[in-house]
Amino acid sequence: MYVFTLCVTIFFCILNRKYFLKKIFIIIFLIYILKGGIGPLRHQSFRSPNPQTVPAANTTPPTTMATTSAPLSSISSLIFSPLSPQQDKPASLINPAMKHTTVVRCSLASSPSSTRSKSSEHQKQKKRIWKEGEFPAISENSISEFPKRTPIKIIKRKLDRKAKSKAWVNTVTEALSDLVLKKQWLRALEVFEMLRQQPFYQPKEGTYVKLLVLLGKSRQPQRAHELFDTMIEEGIEPTSQLYTCLLAAYCRSLLIHEAFSILKKMKELPLCQPDVFTYSTLIKTCVDSCQFDLADSIYQEMYEQGIMPNTATQNIVLSGYGKAGKYDQVEKIISSMLNSPTCKPDVWTMNIILGLFGNKGQIAMMESWYDKFRDFGIEPETRTFNILIGAYGKKRMYNEMSSVMEYMRKLDCPWTTSTYNNVIEAFSDMGDAKNMELTFDQMRAEGMKADTKTFCCLIRGYANAGIYHKVVSTAQLAGKLEIPENTSFFNAVLFACAKAEDLMEMERVFKRMKEKHCQPDSTTFSIMTEAYRKEGMHDKICDLEQERVRMIIRHIGDDSSEEIDPVANV
Repeated sequence: MYVFTLCVTIFFCILNRKYFLKKIFIIIFLIYILKGGIGPLRHQSFRSPNPQTVPAANTTPPTTMATTSAPLSSISSLIFSPLSPQQDKPASLINPAMKHTTVVRCSLASSPSSTRSKSSEHQKQKKRIWKEGEFPAISENSISEFPKRTPIKIIKRKLDRKAKSKAWVNTVTEALSDLVLKKQWLRALEVFEMLRQQPFYQPKEGTYVKLLVLLGKSRQPQRAHELFDTMIEEGIEPTSQLYTCLLAAYCRSLLIHEAFSILKKMKELPLCQPDVFTYSTLIKTCVDSCQFDLADSIYQEMYEQGIMPNTATQNIVLSGYGKAGKYDQVEKIISSMLNSPTCKPDVWTMNIILGLFGNKGQIAMMESWYDKFRDFGIEPETRTFNILIGAYGKKRMYNEMSSVMEYMRKLDCPWTTSTYNNVIEAFSDMGDAKNMELTFDQMRAEGMKADTKTFCCLIRGYANAGIYHKVVSTAQLAGKLEIPENTSFFNAVLFACAKAEDLMEMERVFKRMKEKHCQPDSTTFSIMTEAYRKEGMHDKICDLEQERVRMIIRHIGDDSSEEIDPVANV
């Protein structure tokens, strides 16, 4: 009977050659059944608990084993979530039915060549499940190739290793940019000279702008003028921006006569006419030196030139009148700003007024103006809260300080370096070294970068607490962190030396201050004069006064102008 069935099947296969190869495989499978090959398959130890999951013999073989894998949601949960203790066992992650199904299907595979050809065709059909240019969605084929996320602790370890590792030596241009950011003007000029000697050097206006601004902030107007002349020699055409930077360098040193000579040169050049920023810089110098008549004349000149003052210009005038105590003028300007269609008060206006009353300790007026600006629709920012914290700290109103800091957290307003500096300064004035150190440690733990004011407050705080050995370690730490050493920094160290009654060290610090080209100010001479007076060293006081006079004469001779004495109140 079996032989007759086999012969009939072969006969029909020969007649219909369209599926000849496929039917030959079916014949081979029938021969396998006739010889009893199904018996061992029935008695295998791996059987599916659900017979309905076993596919029929005529089912097309799958292309890959992905069709028998777990659902997409369960696999994604395994990828994105860590294994639980129950998931540590490999057997519990695989469905036995799927495992047996795979065994049966492999045993039914007829030809490797046909399977490969159909597998490639099936893969081509299922590969493109999104349009060209779209982000590839997660599909069954991409699940096995989906990258696992790196644990956070490994990422943090790599970042720490990268931060501690020795990097390659910076190029000359990178070194120059780094020194400009660190406000180290003397080394920046040395590196700039090295850069000019390089064969690839080409003068750029942006480089000179950065250096001029740095020298202006560092109170080096003469060096800024020399750099400006060098720029012209290299063929760079001066612009209004470059002249304004040079003018600002003289204005920061309160050299008004020289600043007006720069303004006169700008007017003579058709392509370098002064703009609103030039006039605003001059007005700021005039109001800072309480020369309000000169500021009014500049206002009048602006109107004649058709240059309208903006909000920044009005804020500068507000600051000057406020520092001079002319509060009636302050209210007059604010009311004019409210009625002006172009110069509306902004958050900077709010910060200037709050800082004005906060620095003078007038807390009630500060809070009153805060409410007024809020009624005007001006929302506070981080700088505004820092001004409030600093004002409350100077008056030792610590509950109000903490309330403002908590309010910042509620508004998701981040604490900045200035926020921590205000808190450190409050503890520094009291000589509370413990809380001061805790605040500094928290500041560094949160990744905030300390600046010069931070170390000035720390040094003064240790001096007020009488912990003088920590003054030395703090100054050494500032050197390691490359904190810019300006006049305020040296004044803090001089204060600590005077507090410790170490006059020899105080004189050495003063000598180093002059070697670093840091200009002594009224605070410098006041600290040293008071220290000498306590010890009855009147000859030292006379020498110090003579040196102050020589410094004034030297500046008058260098600048050929009538300079305002920055230390006349000593």
